[in-house]
Amino acid sequence: MTVYAWVDGPLGEMLLVGEETADGRTALASLSLPGQKGAVAVQDGWRCAPSAFEEIAAQLRAYFEGTLTRFDIAYACGGTDFQRRVWQVLDGIPYGQTVTYGEVADRVGASGAGVRAVGTAIGRNPLLVVRPCHRVVGADGALRGYAAGLERKQRLLTLEGALAV
Repeated sequence: MTVYAWVDGPLGEMLLVGEETADGRTALASLSLPGQKGAVAVQDGWRCAPSAFEEIAAQLRAYFEGTLTRFDIAYACGGTDFQRRVWQVLDGIPYGQTVTYGEVADRVGASGAGVRAVGTAIGRNPLLVVRPCHRVVGADGALRGYAAGLERKQRLLTLEGALAV
């Protein structure tokens, strides 16, 4: 069963979408922000279930308050094998640090022309904020490509101390 909830946050009202698991937990499938490129929309047949996302919402609040640096959330599987490899690299980027698109490409064995494919996989990350695609920057350190907008990317990196205020 697909469930969803709206959670307020400093970047706007976030839409959380998940799948209920056999153990009663909710595996997060998507976290979308208002105006996000490729944002998920609520579908017929989905059930609004704010209680299913209480733990995830608590972790998001703690992150935005600056007291949580790593999420402990079950994710619903999705994406291609290549996307999952890229997303696994994103999951390993420490709080408050950035890496370049080229570094991500090297880590998945797709250097050179593969940087563009890595950028596309990062752009299709369905779990904004919790899977830290905002920690990936251009080779020159410039902020590039964020589905929810560069201003939000800047705000997240500033929150984490990766950018000077």
